[in-house]
Amino acid sequence: MVNSQASGVPPAPRSCAGCGGKIADRFLLFSMERYWHTHCLKCSCCQAQLGDIGTTCYSKGGLILCRSDYIKLFGACSACGQSIPANEMVMRAQGNVYHIKCFSCATCRNRLIPGDRFHYINGTIFCEHDRPGPALHNSHLAPLQSSSVLTDQKVC
Repeated sequence: MVNSQASGVPPAPRSCAGCGGKIADRFLLFSMERYWHTHCLKCSCCQAQLGDIGTTCYSKGGLILCRSDYIKLFGACSACGQSIPANEMVMRAQGNVYHIKCFSCATCRNRLIPGDRFHYINGTIFCEHDRPGPALHNSHLAPLQSSSVLTDQKVC
């Protein structure tokens, strides 16, 4: 993310994606295919200057985020609670996000893959074979929801 003008020949001034001004500083940042003043590349949530807190930033849904805010908003697996790297493939169900390895049937623990049918009941995933029967369904569970597994890639 951080670029330095280390060569003896200064490059042509670049425009900052944040403020639109020319970048004549000794250091500049390159992120999301654009150049930034070090003070202009900020986290959309906490306003931290991203060049000051590390060498990575995250982008999703038009937001530029620090690692901490990215994890708070998008990056925790609903099954294990661990963070999900921005470039890792994920599985999604009912608005929840899962590591691919964590998206598995609660009964048989078999991992579900794209195209598999599954049932999502009160936050629990069941494969087609282990779908709770009518007796269990009528006790205290929400109506069965059948869905196809979808994949989504987090954006760097």
